[in-house]
Amino acid sequence: MSLPGHIGQTIALPQPVPPVLAVGAWFKNTLCVTSGEHAYVSNTVGDLDTHEACLMHEQTARALLGWLPEKPQVIVCDLHPDFYSSRFAAQLADEFDVPLVTVQHHHAHIAAVCAEHGEEDAVLGLALDGVGLGTGGGVWGGELLRVDGAAFERLAHLRALPLPGGDRAAREPWRMASAALHELGRNAEIAQRFAGEPAAATLATMLQRGLNCPRTSSMGRAFDAAAGLLGLSRHMLYEAQAAITLEQAAMRHIAAHGHPEPLLQGWRIDEAGCLDLRPLFAHLADSGDGAEQGAAVFHTTLIAALADWVTQAAQRSGITMIVCGGGCFLNRLLNEGLRARLEAAGLAVRYPRAMQPGDTAIALGQAWIATRRC
Repeated sequence: MSLPGHIGQTIALPQPVPPVLAVGAWFKNTLCVTSGEHAYVSNTVGDLDTHEACLMHEQTARALLGWLPEKPQVIVCDLHPDFYSSRFAAQLADEFDVPLVTVQHHHAHIAAVCAEHGEEDAVLGLALDGVGLGTGGGVWGGELLRVDGAAFERLAHLRALPLPGGDRAAREPWRMASAALHELGRNAEIAQRFAGEPAAATLATMLQRGLNCPRTSSMGRAFDAAAGLLGLSRHMLYEAQAAITLEQAAMRHIAAHGHPEPLLQGWRIDEAGCLDLRPLFAHLADSGDGAEQGAAVFHTTLIAALADWVTQAAQRSGITMIVCGGGCFLNRLLNEGLRARLEAAGLAVRYPRAMQPGDTAIALGQAWIATRRC
């Protein structure tokens, strides 16, 4: 049976699975169907914020369903009910008279890597990205999970930062830098430090009063805070611009001077096992060493902190297989540095192979989880 042109990746699975259709999430949307011992992931239809992308999403879904030799046993979507993909999935489930399965975003990130590697035993999943809806309605993005097929447990997460102005904070790193200062007890510095921002004084008041400041464990927003504190980025013109700028600055410093040592007290792990990066933010806020050196210190310290966090969790759980997923792993310094530290600690590490670590893999992860629920 020839593959339709919509399919971009074919992933071999360790055993035959039931037919399912997974519709992905919002950003960089893909869809995935399973048949026999393979998962078939569509080409990216784009972010589902335009009519054209939503139409392509529908057309791709119907093309994949028409190609399957039998109707799917379930339709799978993200936990977020307001995504266009989630609403369309509910429509398809009614149309085909099959159950609708919802999957938490970061569980899907880890499951996608498990699918690529055929990992069927319990793993520790480190999911680092921008944001995804968590169970209970929280805004997640820096998660340490125990993943066992269709089941997952949130073991710990990054200490949350406020998002002053909600979604706007994801586009303006100076807001995340202000949030970090507020969490350090330095709210009074915000208006002067960001005097060029007309909303700076208002933002400081919002943070003080907790107005329109939902909290998030997002690693992507932690990168934004670092870039804002170092003066590398205040406003973004495209997704992840601050994080990319931060990595590029770090690489320039490393190329010229080598890797700096991580800050010895640059992080804390609290009694609940959550990772607190406030000491690192405090150093960046006061560093007089220059933005490029600060960016390099951020990366080396973050890598050491994550390795410490994961290693402690592995010791507590007895699980030595670490699976890494989420868009932050597009950062080569983070990717390579963390792998080296975890492997040096005697842990096995799995990263994506055919798929990218970001949201293009969400549909594959959704499908992998759903086949284990059928």
